[in-house]
Amino acid sequence: MAKYKAYPEYKDSGVEWCTVLPRGWKRVNLRWLSNIYAGGTPSKNIMDYWENGTVPWINSGAVNQSYVTEPSTFISKAAFENSSAKWIPKGALVVALAGQGKTKGMVAQLGINTTCNQSMAAIVLHSEMQSSYIFWWLTSNYQNIRNMAGGDLRDGLNLELLGNVQCPQPSDYECTKISMFLDHETAKIDNLIEKQQQLIELLKEKRQAVISHAVTKGLNPNVPMKDSGVEWLGEVPEHWSLKSFRYACLIYRGKFGHRPRNDPSLYDGDYPFIQTGDVARASKFIETYSQTLNEKGKAVSQLFPSGTLMMAIAANIGDTAILGFEAYAPDSVVGFKPYQNLHLEFLRYSFMAALPALEQTSTQSTQANLNIDRIGAVKAVFPSLEEQLDIIDYLDNMLCSYDSIEENANQAIQLLQERRTALISAAVTGKIDVRDWVAPDTQEVEEPEEITA
Repeated sequence: MAKYKAYPEYKDSGVEWCTVLPRGWKRVNLRWLSNIYAGGTPSKNIMDYWENGTVPWINSGAVNQSYVTEPSTFISKAAFENSSAKWIPKGALVVALAGQGKTKGMVAQLGINTTCNQSMAAIVLHSEMQSSYIFWWLTSNYQNIRNMAGGDLRDGLNLELLGNVQCPQPSDYECTKISMFLDHETAKIDNLIEKQQQLIELLKEKRQAVISHAVTKGLNPNVPMKDSGVEWLGEVPEHWSLKSFRYACLIYRGKFGHRPRNDPSLYDGDYPFIQTGDVARASKFIETYSQTLNEKGKAVSQLFPSGTLMMAIAANIGDTAILGFEAYAPDSVVGFKPYQNLHLEFLRYSFMAALPALEQTSTQSTQANLNIDRIGAVKAVFPSLEEQLDIIDYLDNMLCSYDSIEENANQAIQLLQERRTALISAAVTGKIDVRDWVAPDTQEVEEPEEITA
């Protein structure tokens, strides 16, 4: 793709979030370009408002779609009439004034006529031709908007702050061309990102399949097989032993006998405290921790020696890693010490292969969880120590190659996201001139060049 050209002349922008603009562009506050108003949420206590509704209604999470084509739900006509909800026309913009995580400050364009909740603002541009351009301008300044409204704090963004946002104002023709250009080019980048994300998902499936085959079938395809009688195992090598995990290793649970658990008087001491998140973040070995206990805290917890295989049995259930140092852990973590002739790393791979069986046996309530009895009852197969070592080496090498591929995919995604951000910023501030841009006839996906303007 040819490099982008710049505008012939520039001037000081007078706009807070960019330094220069093409000569001929204007600047204006968002309130003078649009009508801005908040939505409304009907009473949650009146069930009729939320049953058999016909009025489309969206919540703050809808902004994650960028282009909204379906409502979050429907409210009744009576709910609409008895709340502050207002109609927002197709083509308008909505901004999350609050929301979970990174939602606040995100913007979406409407592909439907709808209403929205009170935690969102509608922005109805006076000129329809400017609507998509302002969408891209606000999108490019997502973090600036969040910072203006208090960063990660839940509240802080309001209609007045939105109205004060300064916007470059190209001509309607330029707005249309910029929007068309960005719609087309970002779609290509998004397609490339999606392919990399699909590759990562396929790698996860491949990892699970390779681990499962190695620890249940072995590496020799010619050995005699027998029916294990266990659904998740299927046929296994005839000479391997079949037994429950409780007969393969010592299983002991973490402990935290104090309530409330977040009592600050228990923490910030000299003793590492391992939690489910630490297990989930680890690769093969747990080498870091995010919390410590003091003398009072360690007295109510369970000590695990270095070299213990740890498993999360709540939240990130089934995640495993080997403890690289002595540490304490709560009852949401279980430890394993293999009995004689069972290698610790083979046991870990065996648990990884058994994850579907562990998930199936976990309690399905408000949150899936495991316990020692459920884990101990799951059956697995175990070869000789010599075969275990061969399987460990094989899997270490295979997973290392998959990790390398995944790392490359993640780096590609990061680079594409950076290029997408730079492309949007360059277009909406006029660093590149797309007035003569014409969408190519072919839809072939090609990787965009870096922005050089």
